[in-house]
Amino acid sequence: MSTFLICCSSSEPTDDKEVEQEEIGETENPDTTTNPQALDPNKTPSENFDLSTWNLSIPENEGDGTSLNIAVAELNNKYENNKYFYTSDDGGMVFKCPVDGFKTSTNTSYTRVEFREMLRGTNTGIKAQGVTKNNWVFGTAPQTDKNAAFGYDGEMNATLAVNYVTTTGNSNQVGRVIIGQIHANDDEPIRLYYRKLPNNALGSIYFAHEPTPGRGDEQWHEMIGSRSSSASNPSDGIALNEKFSYRIKTVGDVLTVIIFREGKDNVVKTINMVNSGFNVGGQYMYFKAGVYNQNNSGDADDFVQATFYALDKSHTTS
Repeated sequence: MSTFLICCSSSEPTDDKEVEQEEIGETENPDTTTNPQALDPNKTPSENFDLSTWNLSIPENEGDGTSLNIAVAELNNKYENNKYFYTSDDGGMVFKCPVDGFKTSTNTSYTRVEFREMLRGTNTGIKAQGVTKNNWVFGTAPQTDKNAAFGYDGEMNATLAVNYVTTTGNSNQVGRVIIGQIHANDDEPIRLYYRKLPNNALGSIYFAHEPTPGRGDEQWHEMIGSRSSSASNPSDGIALNEKFSYRIKTVGDVLTVIIFREGKDNVVKTINMVNSGFNVGGQYMYFKAGVYNQNNSGDADDFVQATFYALDKSHTTS
């Protein structure tokens, strides 16, 4: 067995609920543990970052009325787009997404400029969807699925700054953006949000956990500040252009999310997903990172933007 993910062992709770912080493993800031190489503002994103197992969605027309997909090979051939995806003046990787634009499917409500994990790399002979070598499964999935998938369990670390969020639109949508996800077949074990309201100086961090159909209601977990549309300024919030890091990690059925900030205590939230329906046969996972605009009611040219300074992920393989 080859282990590409440092894991910790813990006793598993018997239902979907938060578990104690002491059951969490390593909490070092990913900006220091991953030791990213120096970023060069004169290079394209794929020259500064390892993008060999990502593709990119941008809100241009693919030709069939859905958003344009930038395949792994194209993305890694020095791809840039000065409207949506480019290198910043400090070498970071910019994701910028307007309210108006084409979406990934007719069932999707919002635009995105977002990576989708593609573990097959450029080997397009491997199917993108399903329990294949392009995707991963929970460590508690059936052994046949663990053998068929690329690997099991996962950890994604990112360091970024949210530069801008929408300031127009409905009060329940303004100022919010998804900056990281684990996506399954149809549902999301986690969607990680940053939200800053127009009258607040600082933003909040929270996440949603969406079980599979029949396994319960969507769960919301606040980490910094509040997800409320009428929240007051969070005293310990994150400002626009302030760098921070996040870690999204699954070990078996346990999901851990950590927010790291220089000079502040880590903020940690752990939930048990044993009853959420992702550990059964046929369920497959992939990470997503970038900006997924959560406002479709604002001005057409209003937008969200984030700059990533580190991004890495790992899985356990056998």
